Amino acid sequence: MSDDTTKPSGAEAHEQTSAEAVHEQVVAHETGRDASEPPVPRGNQILKEIFGGSAAISVLAVVLALIVGGILIVMTDEAVAEASGYFFSRPLDTLTAAWDAVAGAYSALFRGSVFNYLRADDLVAAFRPITETLANATPLIAAGLGVALAFRVGLFNIGGRGQMLIAAAAAGYVGAYIPMPPVIHLIVALVIGIIGGALWGGLVGLLKARTGAHEVIVTIMHNYIAFYLVSFLLRTPGALQAPGQNNPKSGPMLETAQFPSLLGEQYNLNIGFILVILATIYTWYLLNRSALGFRFRAVGENPHAAQVAGINVKTVYVQVMLIAGGLVGLAGVYQVLGNFTGGFAAGLDAGIGFTAITVALLGRSKAWGVFFAGILFGALQAGSYTMQAAEGIPVDIVLVVQSFIVLFIAAPPLVRSIFRLPTPDPLFRWRTPKLDRVSEVSK
Repeated sequence: MSDDTTKPSGAEAHEQTSAEAVHEQVVAHETGRDASEPPVPRGNQILKEIFGGSAAISVLAVVLALIVGGILIVMTDEAVAEASGYFFSRPLDTLTAAWDAVAGAYSALFRGSVFNYLRADDLVAAFRPITETLANATPLIAAGLGVALAFRVGLFNIGGRGQMLIAAAAAGYVGAYIPMPPVIHLIVALVIGIIGGALWGGLVGLLKARTGAHEVIVTIMHNYIAFYLVSFLLRTPGALQAPGQNNPKSGPMLETAQFPSLLGEQYNLNIGFILVILATIYTWYLLNRSALGFRFRAVGENPHAAQVAGINVKTVYVQVMLIAGGLVGLAGVYQVLGNFTGGFAAGLDAGIGFTAITVALLGRSKAWGVFFAGILFGALQAGSYTMQAAEGIPVDIVLVVQSFIVLFIAAPPLVRSIFRLPTPDPLFRWRTPKLDRVSEVSK
């Protein structure tokens, strides 16, 4: 009896050893490490993943962009230019002027986006900057989630502007011209707007699935169609144009359809921020915990392999663009029911649809990455006005910083070479699979 029980265990041990040997050979092939060398301690592997992974690259890309922005501030500052005229006789004056220019600019950026320590005696004024940052970040997060979700399926959704405009027009019409009881009015306007954005985005997915039309071309054309369609409706009496005026502008939103404030009338932050938190949680759950999200990720990795595995790729394209359009549409709804409650025009998107692409790239197309990337861009936008008013720094410097963020995000090897970061192991697993843990225990 004892011999019968020991033979299977010996076979299992042999199979386990063989599997580990094969795994070591694969790791050696992928990483260039000699298979005969002892395995790297897991603690070292974790540190390598942390400092060489995508999160570290994103943070360091922002740091490099801020450094480049500081150099541009120094090059355009008048005090630095004046002090550099006698640099060789008094070099410390130039260095001091350069430091004052950069420190003054970024401290103003901090005061305008996080906390105004110069107004610490007035708590309302001191904490207003952080609420402005969150208010500016709200539509960026919503639109960024829509772009990121399409990215995960391999689709380049640059139709955020059109999806925002259609959603804003649908929600704006309900909010301005169809009276309803409180709460119900807000919910109906919100849902109608999201449905409008979803249908506009879903049309792109349908054309991609049925005709093979490239989503980039289709979304660009849809941006123009949506813009001129909404412009026409805003100039047409009885459609979106406010009664009794000739300007291409809608009527004001009824009070029952406006987003309520979160912290009182002294702040611009409203319930829209809570909605984007819920949208972020939904997107995270969809991609990481649902069967639909698994199909999305499978198609994004390899649509041909997904098709062979039984996944209907065409259906996935339609589904993901419906959801992505709804998320971007939430940004348009926020604009009309939260920002432009006095009436909106065709320029309400304010470039958010294209900035959302940068937000999605910085967030690595992950839900919480997009959330924090949107807050960063909201801070840059909120602080840029204080930086211009207090230090005379052009707002365009912030646009340059955003552009360099995209540049460094698109070139991870460049960031790794600058900071001497290790290249992450492509086969590294943060958690040991359950079967492996069981085998380790059995040893």
